Amino acid sequence: MKRLLPALLLLAAAAFGQSNGIKVTPRARALHDSAIVIDTHADTPQRFVDEGFDIGGKAGQGYIDLDKIKAGNLGAEFFSIWVEPDFKGQYVQRAMDLIDSVYEQAARHPDRMMMAYSADDIVRAHREHKFAALMGLEGGHAINDDLRVLRDYYRLGVRYMTLTWSNTNDWADSSGDITDSKIAHHNGLTPFGKQVVEEMNRLGMMVDVSHVSDKTFWDAIGATRAPLIASHSSARALTNVPRNMTDDMLRAVAKNGGVVQVNFYAAFDDQTYRDAVRAASAKCDKEVEAAQEKYKQAHPGVTIVPYQMTEPVERACYAGIPRPPFKSLIDHIDHIAKVAGVDHVGLGSDFDGISAAPAGMDSAADLPKITQALLDRGYSADDIRKILGGNTLRVMREVERVSREMQAAEKAPQ
Repeated sequence: MKRLLPALLLLAAAAFGQSNGIKVTPRARALHDSAIVIDTHADTPQRFVDEGFDIGGKAGQGYIDLDKIKAGNLGAEFFSIWVEPDFKGQYVQRAMDLIDSVYEQAARHPDRMMMAYSADDIVRAHREHKFAALMGLEGGHAINDDLRVLRDYYRLGVRYMTLTWSNTNDWADSSGDITDSKIAHHNGLTPFGKQVVEEMNRLGMMVDVSHVSDKTFWDAIGATRAPLIASHSSARALTNVPRNMTDDMLRAVAKNGGVVQVNFYAAFDDQTYRDAVRAASAKCDKEVEAAQEKYKQAHPGVTIVPYQMTEPVERACYAGIPRPPFKSLIDHIDHIAKVAGVDHVGLGSDFDGISAAPAGMDSAADLPKITQALLDRGYSADDIRKILGGNTLRVMREVERVSREMQAAEKAPQ
């Protein structure tokens, strides 16, 4: 797994299994099972590589395994290829390890899952009753400032890239360190960063603006020829986090034709929870640093401590903070649907990259509760299907169309 937030806002933790009394009715279950449910962000590849986790086994405290996927009718998942920024000089190697791990999972379970590369592949997997595995690269630093590496990731199946993670890279500013005066910022996208966006459009790779600074967002909106996504971001009007989208951003994504996929992290979905995490962070930071130092002393020569070695320390430190109610998550979906329109909101859980979601959302098996909650708020069946995955499919098809047109124009006689 990964560090979700830098410095003040580390992963929070609370015991899994809390219930908030949501009962899924037969009507909601039938509607949910009729939809192609697409989640655009899960960090499970970290578990595949670092823990030897098999998706066909039991997830334990994790959010995703094949049984949970089936129980929640999760039709397609974009697995995050996230490279810790401290892996300097090893970005591509680490990314290749993670990409390979996703392919290996599909190879182990060919009767239950398959690799997918397009909207049509997701539909085909749904028709064959298989789980579709896709990939998104999280953090533009992992292309090593090289468009050839970007193209190689596309050839290997990566279908979106988050322009930054929580770190500013050499060509795009991040929301995670935008106030750090020690970081050299670019005032958004550099000229090369705009070339990256153009090449992503040409390839048919979705441009993802989760994690980016506000200026980078507006530069990306101006540079892209295709709809973009925010693969795992919520609404800043409800929870004041730089990682969340302002209402002006939501309206811009709607005008662009893109989708904002709501993050399930409790501190992105509930202001009270976020404030409590920030209040506890100084103490918890020290405990994590002590655990890291202890690990390094026991493993001479190690400079990067695997995240799963310190995660239990973070869980224990933050365990006393009560998880927010399930409605916090639905409030963000509802807000984005009202501001941007129901055609521009989806699901981007951040499963296995977070340790606390709102109460009642304990794994992929709980996804039908979203359908129930949206029905309870008066959403139509058609609109719920859009939110669950239809909007993401539409954007994928549009991105694929723009790519075909750009490549055809290149081949046309001048």
